[in-house]
Amino acid sequence: MIKITFIGAGSTVFARNLLGDAMMSEHLRDAEMALYDIDAERLEESYIIINAMNQNINEGRARITKFCGEQNRKDALRDATFIVNAIQVGGYEPSTVIDFEIPKKYGLRQTIGDTLGIGGIMRGLRTITVIKDIAREIEEVCPNAWFLNYTNPMAIITGYMQRYTKVKTIGLCHSVQVCSEKLLQGLDMADKLDGRKELIAGINHMAWLLDIKDNNGNDLYPEIRRRAAEKNRIQKHGDMVRYEYINNFGYYCTESSEHNAEYNPYYIKSKYPELIEKYCIPLDEYPCRCIDQIEQWKKQKEEIMSGGLMQHERSIEYGSRIMEALVSGVPYQINGNVINSGGFIENLPVDACVEVPCLVNNYGISPTYVGKLPTQLAAMNMTNINAQLMTIEAAASCNRKDIYMAAMLDPHTAAELSIEDIKSMVDELITAHGDYMKEYI
Repeated sequence: MIKITFIGAGSTVFARNLLGDAMMSEHLRDAEMALYDIDAERLEESYIIINAMNQNINEGRARITKFCGEQNRKDALRDATFIVNAIQVGGYEPSTVIDFEIPKKYGLRQTIGDTLGIGGIMRGLRTITVIKDIAREIEEVCPNAWFLNYTNPMAIITGYMQRYTKVKTIGLCHSVQVCSEKLLQGLDMADKLDGRKELIAGINHMAWLLDIKDNNGNDLYPEIRRRAAEKNRIQKHGDMVRYEYINNFGYYCTESSEHNAEYNPYYIKSKYPELIEKYCIPLDEYPCRCIDQIEQWKKQKEEIMSGGLMQHERSIEYGSRIMEALVSGVPYQINGNVINSGGFIENLPVDACVEVPCLVNNYGISPTYVGKLPTQLAAMNMTNINAQLMTIEAAASCNRKDIYMAAMLDPHTAAELSIEDIKSMVDELITAHGDYMKEYI
């Protein structure tokens, strides 16, 4: 019997979407779906909702079980075929607030702070503290399971799992699926969507749209470059940073402009505060988003619990499609996050976690060879990879000096702060996070 274990099932909307997708697959709809979380209230809400969905769209075929607390996690994992990871260690409060407020005291501003920057480094380290225990339990009770990681920072968490554990891991992010669609729609080129062909590769949240052609094989990039430059010249909009990537580096990337504004030293600069307005950069976006999501969840919960949202259409998420391909053998192509040990991107390090096209079938998940990125794109990726690799080293060594170096290698942090302030900030963050960072004291 197939068993799908969802770790972090208190993320009700995401659990509902991904498990709803599985219920719509003839290969997965009879599975056991084991919900796990450390928050009893959120777990119970998800359990009620997933059960109701199972009855409503799946004729009750799936078996829904729930497990709460670390003492029951091993039972949730036992004999799992697939494990979906969607945890957020420390939550909005206290951890996200800490990750934003302490750096702000040092003059370091952020937008999202979940992928790179000092916020991403801290989030990665405290998450890996928990991931280490989960990995040991997987190796013990379900060693053949596939671990589908959706938790950010993607390259740091996935890279750690793939290098330091025996768990079969793939990192997944839906920014690839919507990348060219958003670009073409934003440039009034939606008529080019149908039948388009594209190649995307790089690293998570900074994978590059390397090639895009219409259904007749015509290169769309010359017109994209012209329209992106013109739109940034005459109009304020929410994707200006990525359009500037096109202007300055020649290519568009996968994740949003508010994310990419903090992955480099160019746009959030205390010496040039006018850049914030010029490029429409939403500082402190993620804490604001968290507050909004908490309020939205209260309303959504009422609708869902009253039966108003028990229908489901299969989403764009890769998760159920990967499970389906692994079980059925019918191939499916994804973009996945994998270790570059096969030299899939030639001019990035072999121990970097890269995002490349992958073929999925009953033999497993096979990354494909991309070759060399344009030099400027590999260089942009390397500025992020440096900090990612050093954060993974810090997670493995539990050495505070390695955390200092990770922060010193982060492009935005290094552009704004002195080495002394970076070390002082790291010390303060570790102290403030308390037990979440107890391995690094």
